[in-house]
Amino acid sequence: MSTDYDLDRFDSRRSSVHATGGMVATSQPLAAQAGLSILEDGGNAFDAAVATAAALNVVEPTSTGLGGDVFALYRTADGEVGAMRACGSAPAEATIENVTRSVQERENAADWYPESRGYAVDDTTSDDLEMPFLGPHAVTVPGTARGWEATVEELGTLTLADVLEPAIHYALEGYPVSEVISYYWQGAPRLFTDDHAREAYLFDGEAPDPGQVVTLERLGESMRTIAEEGADVVYEGEIGEAIADEVQSKGGFLTISDLAAFEPEFIEPVSTSYNGAEIFELPPNNQGLIALEALNIAEEIGAGDHAYDSPERVHAFAEATKLAFIDGHHYITDPDYETVPPLASKDYARERAAAIGERAIQDPAVGVPTKAAEDADTVLLTVGDAEGNLVSYINSRFAGFGSGLVAGDTGIALQNRGASFSLDPEHPNRLEPGKRPFHTLVPAIAKFDEDDWAAFGVMGGYMQPQGHVQVVSNLVDYGMGAQEALDAPRWRYREEGSLGVEERFPNQTGLVRKGHDVQVFPPVMFGGAQLVRHTGDVLTGATEPRKDGQAVGF
Repeated sequence: MSTDYDLDRFDSRRSSVHATGGMVATSQPLAAQAGLSILEDGGNAFDAAVATAAALNVVEPTSTGLGGDVFALYRTADGEVGAMRACGSAPAEATIENVTRSVQERENAADWYPESRGYAVDDTTSDDLEMPFLGPHAVTVPGTARGWEATVEELGTLTLADVLEPAIHYALEGYPVSEVISYYWQGAPRLFTDDHAREAYLFDGEAPDPGQVVTLERLGESMRTIAEEGADVVYEGEIGEAIADEVQSKGGFLTISDLAAFEPEFIEPVSTSYNGAEIFELPPNNQGLIALEALNIAEEIGAGDHAYDSPERVHAFAEATKLAFIDGHHYITDPDYETVPPLASKDYARERAAAIGERAIQDPAVGVPTKAAEDADTVLLTVGDAEGNLVSYINSRFAGFGSGLVAGDTGIALQNRGASFSLDPEHPNRLEPGKRPFHTLVPAIAKFDEDDWAAFGVMGGYMQPQGHVQVVSNLVDYGMGAQEALDAPRWRYREEGSLGVEERFPNQTGLVRKGHDVQVFPPVMFGGAQLVRHTGDVLTGATEPRKDGQAVGF
């Protein structure tokens, strides 16, 4: 069966899904069904969110896993808007000096900069050495297990064991691999070099084809252990020991003490208004401020007043986003280590809007933490229940299968989020012990009216905040329905200054005349959106047409 990934060959259609009992939208149908089963069995939206995320660890292991981090933005049935951040930090021994020396001393240092992924280095003794994209130094403390547990204990109604059951079933009993995920899996034979990694995620040394039934026994057994013993086993028990041993055996610095010190946080979201809607995002160390600054600038210049198919609309929104990237990608980092300016203020947006003219800004001058994050991908799910709980939930290990390290026999692939650190000692996002890296991940909540709220998000590295801008504008400025807002052709500002568009994008010539370097990219480059909206007593769901996803309700 073909593993070619050409979404434009499909001529199918989707419509928004409506229900009153509960709704789940995510990027893989079996995971959506897992979350729906929890809702049907009496769990609330938060229980279903964890069940869906855990199932995605199994049925979409190419994008997420227990070796990564998890984030949530939510509105509870009693009207509270809140956020959770379960994001691990750099190890206590991960100084710029230690990492630089360790990478330079590795005889096979270049293995962690594979040319096939565009991050090769010619001279590992250079003063300009960047954080490795792969390997042990890219691994930060995984936040997922304690994040799941905290979500269920603080906001759910069921136990962690209850909500892990569907994922454990898929892992141990098997499931057929879906088409887009099979495409992403094809890179695993090059990434995984150790026998235990290859045995965990390859089948006769190969990635699975679409429709091939696979089991992930090692991951399933780890999930069963977590269900029985709780999340502490990942941070202070046998799974934690396996994680630390794996990283140290490859020359990294992560210890069981680093793992044991981790705790998730419940934090206050940041927000702004946009043409009558209120948009809530995660604060630093996440890039939510970029979305808010871009919306504020777009509102200031009237970007949403232009005709939808006009080049003037795209120019205005893209320039607003470009300025927000310039600011956010320089300043956003762990706020415990650096003060982040008030990028989401209306006053600041008025100042920045003055830089936008009729032609594209030619020198982007972005302070990008790392180009490695530009096209990273992960999973997002959104859930709503009849009581009024809404949650946007992200579970990620940064780029695909992560660092290339799998922890012993656990089946847990470890994230490479540490690649987002800078080795420049003057950069706000510089590597420091115990520091959390710049995080691309941004779940979101929107309030359209007192009785009209939505949980949404758009996955895909730097696509995320500009995807938020486009979805919000589609809904607010142009009155699109949920699925229509996700189906619409997208643009994306690129780190090197070009403006990427989908092939079906209108008026490309008009954008070129405004000075944009327009590049056409396939659908895979434009993110993965999910949305659940609760209006009155009705839940509406929509899912990304560029993924394998599904929105399901009852």
